[in-house]
Amino acid sequence: MSLLLRTERLSLHPCQMSDLDAMHQLWTEADIRRFLFDDRQITNEEAKSFIETSVMSFASHGYGIWIFFELQSTQVAGFSGLLHSLPSSPSLIFGTHPQLWGRGYAKEATLAVLRYTLDVLGLKKVEADVDEPNTASIRVVEALGMSRTRRAFVNGRPLLYYEIQTWRRETTVKLPAT
Repeated sequence: MSLLLRTERLSLHPCQMSDLDAMHQLWTEADIRRFLFDDRQITNEEAKSFIETSVMSFASHGYGIWIFFELQSTQVAGFSGLLHSLPSSPSLIFGTHPQLWGRGYAKEATLAVLRYTLDVLGLKKVEADVDEPNTASIRVVEALGMSRTRRAFVNGRPLLYYEIQTWRRETTVKLPAT
């Protein structure tokens, strides 16, 4: 079973320790950390721990965080994947380099991750939580067929919770023309 994923415009590979510098740089971008880390600048050690957890998750569960690239490019375009959670189903996480926003890459990469984890691994449910002001991510999870389950305030911030329990093969994601 290959953990390398490919779409029409992107290639994805599991995040590894060799990706630390590129991922730390991406995760500390102001527009990325605003919603991903509640606008907190993470340290290099925190990024390393995040990647180590992903590597262990791939070994134990077959999923973790994938890094994606535009085809024929070595520049990290973004990330998409699942975070393992013991009390509940895995949680979806994704982000695209701000210079590449508006191209549909988050949807495209995340659809590839969902197809892999739901079709190949046979997961029964995937969850996601999105900061309510993050309208771009809300559009992505809804376009992927995820249903909103609740709204809550966590650390004073409004979060929307989503899940997908059954994989609808008819789910299609319209991608912009290249």
